[in-house]
Amino acid sequence: MRPNKLREIWQAGGAVVNGWLAIPNSFSAETMAHQGWDSLTIDLQHGVVDYQAMVTMLQAISTTDTVPVVRVPWLEPGILMKTLDAGAYGVICPMVNTKEDAQKLVAYTHYAPQGTRSFGPVRALLYGGADYPKHANNTIVTFAMIETAAALDNLDGILSVEGLDAIYIGPSDLSLALGCNPTFDDLDPKAAEAVDHILARAKAHGVVAGIHNGTPESALKRIAKGFQFVTVSSDARLMAAGAQHIISKMHASKTASSSGTY
Repeated sequence: MRPNKLREIWQAGGAVVNGWLAIPNSFSAETMAHQGWDSLTIDLQHGVVDYQAMVTMLQAISTTDTVPVVRVPWLEPGILMKTLDAGAYGVICPMVNTKEDAQKLVAYTHYAPQGTRSFGPVRALLYGGADYPKHANNTIVTFAMIETAAALDNLDGILSVEGLDAIYIGPSDLSLALGCNPTFDDLDPKAAEAVDHILARAKAHGVVAGIHNGTPESALKRIAKGFQFVTVSSDARLMAAGAQHIISKMHASKTASSSGTY
């Protein structure tokens, strides 16, 4: 089976730099995949991507060695299993609030006897290889999102679930849950303390910790703290920021030219 580069990076003590795909387009996904991200996550929860678009985006990512990850809409067995069958090498599941939720997530993403995943890896066989069924349980990466007050209360129970590889912090939802301003990077003190607590408990349980970031600077600071999976912005935000930068320069040049100083 094709190795999972996420596991290889983590085993070497490194951090994964993850990109985020909210645009439902295979060409934009292919373009992002050729830029050198370790992994790319297709967002089925808050992006505007549907299942069929996701499949074409997975195919586009497969033109590179970038690892394909998908954030599913919810803790629901059907979409988790179909996403893995389509060839995702990692899944991020939102709103995992209890140990029981984490146990369900692990069950839905693993074949028996470890779990209850139904067999039918139609595209996963093409991407992963003919021996996919034999090695999938130990190759696929399963993330539980920690983003609510309930998840904080049940954190050690969630982290204790065997087969849960990683957790992923949604800073905005976590901030909202704690009565703070929703943002990625400059968190209010209460939310920042919660993030540090989650990271410390994940390390204690031997679970990889990931988090969403708005800027590379924030991501680098969090890697220095011990996060081993950092997302930076998204395709839509990067496109908008790049376009805004160009337009701002053009407007500034036009203004200078009209004043006779260009």
